[in-house]
Amino acid sequence: MKNIPMLGRVVLLASFALMFAPFARAAEGWRELFNGKDLTGWRANAYPDSWSVVDGTIRAHATKESSHLFFVGDGKNDKNDFVRFKNFELEFTTRGEPNANSGVFIHTDLAAGGAALRLSNGYEIQLNSTEKEKRKTGSLYDVVDLATSPVDETKWFAVRITVKDRRITIQVGGKTTVDYTEPDNVQRAPARKGRRLNPLGGAIALQAHDPKSVFYFKSVRIRELN
Repeated sequence: MKNIPMLGRVVLLASFALMFAPFARAAEGWRELFNGKDLTGWRANAYPDSWSVVDGTIRAHATKESSHLFFVGDGKNDKNDFVRFKNFELEFTTRGEPNANSGVFIHTDLAAGGAALRLSNGYEIQLNSTEKEKRKTGSLYDVVDLATSPVDETKWFAVRITVKDRRITIQVGGKTTVDYTEPDNVQRAPARKGRRLNPLGGAIALQAHDPKSVFYFKSVRIRELN
């Protein structure tokens, strides 16, 4: 490269970086869960019209009761199939309309209860721009609750959820909001008895909370941990 002018070298090196960036990301072990075009790899447990892709983002807007969008991977024929993740880092970028409620479930499954079809098992990472709901964005819902939101939910912000064995950490906008280790033989109130990690791992599901709430998700990716 000694005969290439400095500006040309910079352009050439930048081109190489762009060329090999996808391979570098793959080498890091990250898996993209959303293709930015459609809902391939995802399936709703109810009211599938609650979900759409708008301007390269997943739009969550419940049309009746709550709906949850499960990551199912290659799309097996069995409607009860979903991909299980045990230890992982999950990252996504999200924002909500004003006065909106949503969430992301981990280590969950298709079991749901009540008229609102709330998921019975696993943990919920709260997303909330409402005044009514006192558990704010970044909470590990009903386990470690925040009284104040760390972000303005109407603007895009990043969330990272890490599960390693019995430890769950949540980062919102680069700030750690939860660092929780599930106790052995954890006991929950009867209404929350399924709020625990599954030794076999569980599903990842996005939540469309209610007809008045709208949230958007993009850049959803995961890296499994040993």
